[in-house]
Amino acid sequence: MLQSARKQLQLIQTGDSLYNFRLEPQTLRHDMTQSDTGNRPRARLVSVSDDEAGQRIDNFLARHLKGVPKSHIYRILRRGEVRVNSGRIQARYKVCAGDNVRIPPVRLAEPAGNAPAGRQAPRLEPYILFENARCLVINKPAGMAVHGGSGLSFGVIEALRAERPDAPFLELAHRLDRETSGCLLLARRRSFLRAFHEQLRAGTVRKVYVALLAGHWEGGARTVDVPLRKNQLRGGERMVQVDNQGKQALSVFTPLVRYTDATLVEVELLTGRTHQIRVHATHIGHPLAGDEKYGDRTFNQVMRERGLRRMFLHACRLTFIDPANDEEIDVEAPLDTALQTVLDRLESS
Repeated sequence: MLQSARKQLQLIQTGDSLYNFRLEPQTLRHDMTQSDTGNRPRARLVSVSDDEAGQRIDNFLARHLKGVPKSHIYRILRRGEVRVNSGRIQARYKVCAGDNVRIPPVRLAEPAGNAPAGRQAPRLEPYILFENARCLVINKPAGMAVHGGSGLSFGVIEALRAERPDAPFLELAHRLDRETSGCLLLARRRSFLRAFHEQLRAGTVRKVYVALLAGHWEGGARTVDVPLRKNQLRGGERMVQVDNQGKQALSVFTPLVRYTDATLVEVELLTGRTHQIRVHATHIGHPLAGDEKYGDRTFNQVMRERGLRRMFLHACRLTFIDPANDEEIDVEAPLDTALQTVLDRLESS
C-alpha cells in the first residue's frame, strides 16, 4: 500500500536543473501508520486576509510557496490540487477576503551542493533606491528578470521575498524587460498596489528612460505615436510590430548627446506597451544599441567593440504619488559603470 502511494510521487525538474519538486499524493489510505506519514509535508488551509484580497490566485500561491517556480504553480492549479472554499478555480481567479485556500503539499528539495554560484539569486538590498512602509524602488540590475519562469528559477520578486521571508506582502507594481536596468517599483501593501495601478491607467505615473540609439539624430524632441501589436512566433518567441490594428503607443524621444555614429536620448513613455521603446526606436530609423531582437546587427557589432555587452536601455526616473499622503515620490537611478564606460569611450573617440 505504501509502495503504491509512493508510485504517485512525481519528480518535476526545472529547465536549469537548480530545483527539484516532489508533489506528494493528495490522499493516503487511512490504514497507513503515523510513522509512515510523519515526515511528509501536508496540505495547508490558508485564510485570505483583507490586505491579500484582490490578487490573482497564482500570485497568492507564489507568496505562500516561496521558491516554487510559477510554472509549477500553474501545474498544480490545472490539476485542481488548489481549492478555494472547497472548489476548483482557474489561474485568473482573484481571491477575496475570508476565502479558504487549500495549498497542496509541495516539497522543495535542497539544491545540489555543486550548483554553479551564478545560478543563486543576487542580494538586492544594496540596490534599493527608496523605501517606505508602502512601497520600495530598486535599481534593477540588467540581465535579471522581474520574476521567474520560462526556465528561470528566480527573478527580482523571488529574490526579494527570499531576503524578506517575514514580509506580509511584496508584489511587482510594474515590469521591466530582463535586459533593461533601472527604477522598478514593488508594493508592500495591497492598497498601494491598487492605487498605483489606478495612476497607471490615468496616465499620471512618469516613466523616463535613457537609451543609446544608432545614427546621428537630426532636430530636437520627437513624439512617436505608432500603434503596436504583439505576435507569437514559432517557438514561442514574442515579437512586437507596428500595426494599425494594434494598441496606441506614445513615446517622446529627446536627444541628449550626439556622438559620431550614435545618439544618447531620453525617452518618456506616455503608454506602457511591451517593447515599446525598442520597436518605436527601430521604426524611426534609430534602433537601440545592443538590441538583438529589433536592432541593427552591424551597429551592435560596432558597439560591442566599444565595450557594450548588453542592451543600452535604462529606466532612469520614476515619479508617482504615494496614496497614503498624496506626496509625490520622484526616484532617479544612476547609470551603472558598464554603460557609463561605453559613453566615455564614445566621447573620446
